Amino acid sequence: MSKRLLFLGPPGAGKGTQAQLLAAERDLLHLSTGELLRAEVQAGTALGAEAQAVMARGELVSDALVLAIVRDRLISHDGGWLLDGFPRNLAQAEALSELLEELNQPIECVVLLQLDDGILLQRLLSRGRDDDNEAVIRNRLEVYREQTAPLIAFYRQLGLIREVEAEGAVETVAQRVVDGLG
Repeated sequence: MSKRLLFLGPPGAGKGTQAQLLAAERDLLHLSTGELLRAEVQAGTALGAEAQAVMARGELVSDALVLAIVRDRLISHDGGWLLDGFPRNLAQAEALSELLEELNQPIECVVLLQLDDGILLQRLLSRGRDDDNEAVIRNRLEVYREQTAPLIAFYRQLGLIREVEAEGAVETVAQRVVDGLG
């Protein structure tokens, strides 16, 4: 059973939901980059203060800072973990691989949630967010594909990708994820 996992998939595919369910079921440390950043800020750590300053300026937190936070969490953790929301591009994946090699905790499996664009569009529009309109969503999906295609190829080349159809009820998809992990 894989104990060091990465979740990939387009916006609206249910990565966060499925990651939370699997992490709870298999007692894995769930590392969502957004949650990690908020937790560091709330805890008042040095990394959190640095992240807060960057975010307050409306900038994206650097890869190096995100990696430092991930490193901080994993260096003292000897159980399984699940990464959700990072890496988002090939440069981040390569840096993450180096970090995980250093920690002797390589990724064992990459779960790629797949969903038709029409269904993704419906899901994202139904969330009712002010910034979610069809043009914005289609652009986000295009950006996702541009950035993530090389990432998927990178992990496919390593033999780590397990594709999971993300259409259907949350429980149905969760069972497909478990089945895909063997």
